[in-house]
Amino acid sequence: MEIRTKRLLLRPLGLGDLATAYAYSSDPEATRFMVRLPVSDIAETKSFLRAAEAEWRREEPSYYEFAIVREGIHIGAVSVYLSAEGTEGELGWILDRRHWRHGYATEA
Repeated sequence: MEIRTKRLLLRPLGLGDLATAYAYSSDPEATRFMVRLPVSDIAETKSFLRAAEAEWRREEPSYYEFAIVREGIHIGAVSVYLSAEGTEGELGWILDRRHWRHGYATEA
């Protein structure tokens, strides 16, 4: 599943995003309001990305993790975690600090 906006591409987040996902998920400033971040090492990021890929393959995922891509560069992620009933969801996002204050999170 891919979603295109005026400036962004949202696509499934996965292991191909390891280096860029680790860069923002290990940044204390970018993660200061996150519950399970920052990560302590790249292995933790790799484990998370494997789980996100596996969730995308499920027939009825309980969450969706999208990579936010701007001009071919992975700059962050947006996620939707669904309620048990699947009728409500919780939205989350994170961006590499170099891409803050451009409206990308809102657009994603």
